[in-house]
Amino acid sequence: MLDLKGRKALVMGVANESSIAWGIAQSLAEGGAELALSFLPDARGRSERRVRRLADTLGCGLCLPCDVREDGDIEALFEALGREWGGLDALVHSIAGARSEDLVGEFTGVSREGFALAHDISVYSLIAAAHGGRSLMQGSDGSIVTITYLGSQRAIPNYNVMGVAKAALESAVRYLAAELGPAGTRVNAVSPGPIETLSSSVIAGFSEILGATAERAPLRRNVTARQVGNAVAFLCSDLAAGITGQVLYVDGGYHITAGM
Repeated sequence: MLDLKGRKALVMGVANESSIAWGIAQSLAEGGAELALSFLPDARGRSERRVRRLADTLGCGLCLPCDVREDGDIEALFEALGREWGGLDALVHSIAGARSEDLVGEFTGVSREGFALAHDISVYSLIAAAHGGRSLMQGSDGSIVTITYLGSQRAIPNYNVMGVAKAALESAVRYLAAELGPAGTRVNAVSPGPIETLSSSVIAGFSEILGATAERAPLRRNVTARQVGNAVAFLCSDLAAGITGQVLYVDGGYHITAGM
């Protein structure tokens, strides 16, 4: 049986109740993990209030600001975790971002700045978080899990620069797994099928992607954030003690089909 009691887990990327990261947080809490959530701060504090309301429903009192584009924020996040917890067992990275104009039109039209931004938010943030958390995870048989998407392997319409960033993210998973494995830390990715979130709403034609997946996936349905969360909880548990450097697809089997 999956048991996360006594485990301390940081979930990065909760924005609202439709976030994949929120489904993950719910699954980890259900497994018995003690949670910390990070949120992207804004001038009016709306994000913090929204995330704290969600955290309260899980009895999670540790909500910390972190803009992953700022090195100081990442350092402060893990310093705070060190003070509060003294250690860390699981780190979940569910963060991605790109300019909306770089997700439409021709891929060759992406700007240098847009390309760099997508990779900074979506890829470098995982590397920086792993660096910040590695000392807290030392000796804990820790687990790091990030969220990717099939656009890393296939040319998905209107995914463009994010597909390239997700490919880089999956490569980073393998390099991090190789580096952190000797210290006992496992690093994996989960690749969900399409899920309606705030982030996916900016992808043109997303409803068609949802429909095509439900129609063609072997299970003939789309997946939920909680199903993704359950897979992440598994990877954070002792049941996955022998798994690292992998991409686990949670998409109803869509990735094995011939495509859209």
